[in-house]
Amino acid sequence: MATYKKRGYRKPKEKVEEVIGDESTNEVEGYVEGESTTEDVFNTLDEGANKAEEWVADNQKYIFGVVGVIALGVLLYMGFGKFISEPNEAEASNDAYKAQSYFMQAVDATGTAKDSLYNLALNGGEGKLGLLDVIEDYSGTKAANLSSYMAGLSYLNMNDYKNAVTHLDNYKMSDEMTGPSAFGAIGDAYAQLHTEDNPLLGDALNYYEKALQSTTNEYTTPKFLFKASVVALDLGKNDVAVKYLSRIKDEFSTSLEAGKVDALLGKAQAK
Repeated sequence: MATYKKRGYRKPKEKVEEVIGDESTNEVEGYVEGESTTEDVFNTLDEGANKAEEWVADNQKYIFGVVGVIALGVLLYMGFGKFISEPNEAEASNDAYKAQSYFMQAVDATGTAKDSLYNLALNGGEGKLGLLDVIEDYSGTKAANLSSYMAGLSYLNMNDYKNAVTHLDNYKMSDEMTGPSAFGAIGDAYAQLHTEDNPLLGDALNYYEKALQSTTNEYTTPKFLFKASVVALDLGKNDVAVKYLSRIKDEFSTSLEAGKVDALLGKAQAK
């Protein structure tokens, strides 16, 4: 079913609370000469049992109330998943489809068409929601989370680096490709925002290293090893640059970055 743009709409959120009672057990030690008798032990047990029975009788309403709250909590949790969370996720995915489609077209586009498509992805087109609408209207859903990632990359490609950082920072990493890619993209944004008056290369290196720590694969790892080494050189951290460049040579010799390593490595070692 087609869904048309509806700014400001928000789904209500429900909270499910569980009340958990602590249970304690009383152990009666065995008979020890000089401390108690068998009769004393059984008297103690009887007294304890009577007190427990009295407590249960006096607090029946409380006990049943706690049990009722726990049972209600379980039912609400199950109901939230089936009748609220699942339909909300489905609706969010449906409403995000067009915006995400614009984003994928922008990635493949060239020239001025790129910016136009990124704008449509962010703000919507043909009466459909944009990524920013999905983030606002469906907060907490998987579709909104993915939209934060796409919005961040859209802003990055449009040279709006501050908004890129904002949205990518809100993205909750979900897999071994988008996770390091989001960290690395934040690194790219900080590298672009760096000036003498606002030095941000340290932040850029930090995010490139987060990308490296989040996962290891043949695509993102050599790319961010290379970017981290370039920034490290600019920061005067030649030993860090040498370490990262050496990793590319040793572990990712067939990568595109491997062909650029020797010249940079010589520069790093010379310093």
